[in-house]
Amino acid sequence: LSESVIRGIIRAVGLECGARGQALSETLVAFVVKAVVLHPRNYFSMGQILGEKDMQDLIQLCVTRLLDTTNPSLSTIKMQVYFDMNYANRAELLREQQHVLEGKLAPVVRDITDSCPCVQEEMEQVYQKIVIYVLLRSGLGSPTDIEAVREVTAALQSVFPQAEMTTFISLSKKDKEQQLKNLTMLVTGIRLYNKESGKGGSSIDDLPAILNEAIPSATETVNEGLNTCHVLAHKYTALLESMQEDSHRYMQLSSFKLTEALFNVRQYEAFLCILLHDAVTSAQEVETLTVQFAAAMMQLKNTVQDKVSIDSEEVFPLFVELSKLWTSFQDEMLLLSFLTNMTDNLQQFSEIQSQLFPEEMLTSLLEGVTVKSDEERIRETMGTRVNVSDFENQEWLFPESTDNFDQLLIQYHSFCAHAIGVNGLTLPGNPAIGILRHKQKCYVFSSREAAYIFAQDPDKFIQLNVEKAKEYPELIHLLELHHQFEYLFPHAQARNADKCLVKPTAKCDSSTQTDTHILPPTIVTSYEWNEWELRRKAIKLANLRRKLTHAMQTDLSHMKRENSTQVYLPKDVGTQTKRDNSSNVPKPQIFLKGLRGESSPATHMVKVDLTRAVDET
Repeated sequence: LSESVIRGIIRAVGLECGARGQALSETLVAFVVKAVVLHPRNYFSMGQILGEKDMQDLIQLCVTRLLDTTNPSLSTIKMQVYFDMNYANRAELLREQQHVLEGKLAPVVRDITDSCPCVQEEMEQVYQKIVIYVLLRSGLGSPTDIEAVREVTAALQSVFPQAEMTTFISLSKKDKEQQLKNLTMLVTGIRLYNKESGKGGSSIDDLPAILNEAIPSATETVNEGLNTCHVLAHKYTALLESMQEDSHRYMQLSSFKLTEALFNVRQYEAFLCILLHDAVTSAQEVETLTVQFAAAMMQLKNTVQDKVSIDSEEVFPLFVELSKLWTSFQDEMLLLSFLTNMTDNLQQFSEIQSQLFPEEMLTSLLEGVTVKSDEERIRETMGTRVNVSDFENQEWLFPESTDNFDQLLIQYHSFCAHAIGVNGLTLPGNPAIGILRHKQKCYVFSSREAAYIFAQDPDKFIQLNVEKAKEYPELIHLLELHHQFEYLFPHAQARNADKCLVKPTAKCDSSTQTDTHILPPTIVTSYEWNEWELRRKAIKLANLRRKLTHAMQTDLSHMKRENSTQVYLPKDVGTQTKRDNSSNVPKPQIFLKGLRGESSPATHMVKVDLTRAVDET
């Protein structure tokens, strides 16, 4: 079966299911097609050349498998496909959300950064677009909320008045985008402070309070689902063990799909554990953020203290810090919504349990059967341990002799490596018994006896587990056996290498090079071992001593060479040869009396000098 033939079969199966009213994803159809090829009872192989009849038989088998809604195995595969295509960890989800936000804001950013307003009216329009951008990016209100728009406008004018639009327009596109982000953080911080002070923020939700109430509720929902899974898994395991111990019970229960139901519950349990871990991480993150936000708000209040004017270099970083912390709260809200949706959507894939095994039926089937929990099974084997001296060529790991014992990567999702292939059971392994390291892989066991049997021929039981996965293809994902079936699931089939159902093993070409000489070279390049070469060099040197170099210049050639001279450039120098001076002397004032004459014939003239003295001037 070549890849092109399989792709054709996948298309044909998808069309046939669609014609019967079941619209299925291509990923699900592809997995089921390859699972049918894998199943040993169908007698197909990857190297087989199919005739027309065989092709139709394969298509019919796949369609029948996909339309059998009473089979827990199909529900498990659907659950695996859904989780693998939709789940993302914290970093991936936040990165994707940031990418979506940037895409939504791109038209607004483009309108702002590409505009070149010239008149006042155009500048006001660009300013209003900046207000809308800040409101959208902060996520604190809607552009249709007049009160929110007024708050953003007032906060923006306090840090970026319209008079600075001219400077903003002169910036480069990249600098404009960065300033828009900075303004968003400042305005967000101001609005949060105003909300805390009771001066606005009616459109801002109290995210810390909402998260502190919603996360425990979501965690409780996941815990309830996990408890249900544990109870069902313990009951199914007990029934399957009773079937293997009693032939009468085997005949009674063989018609029930207990093995498929057990794998369905275990897979649901594994996914819920992942979601529970995310919920606990979110709760811890929210607790830390709440403390940091309260401290930042208190520091901001102490800095402001009803002052009329505050240094921007002192208060702006506090506003930015508030904004960043609030953005983290918004991220936690997104993660909580994603966690809730995943929990709700996964539940549909476990509903088949109540349909196939109602509570009354399970109760009747379990009469006289002892149900043990996973914790009880582990407690029963805590006192037993593998004796290393019984094995010469096997490596056993124990807690007291192994560093990072709890962080070892255990195969088969930490289930007993012996019980899977032999009994078709997913029993919890107990590391205290001893972890077997075989070909750089670690295996755990549910009992000392299982460990001894497996260690006698590990490769045999590993192959049994592979054969069991061919019979129940949902085990490929549950037991993380992707590397065992890599040849059947090349990642070229996947739409996304990061989200494919069967993740390929990472491979790359690499090379290393060792320095030939680590120490600095000590080779003398001028050394010669050849005597005749030394003679040639000596003759060259002897001939050079007899050579002379002559040069002359004629009247016709002296103009052909370059000449240069250097002179001192003139410099500005100033001297002073005289100076202007002045003094103030008294103005002469002389009064003569008697020049016009008198009644007497003789003229008497009196001269009066009214000139002031020099020292009085």
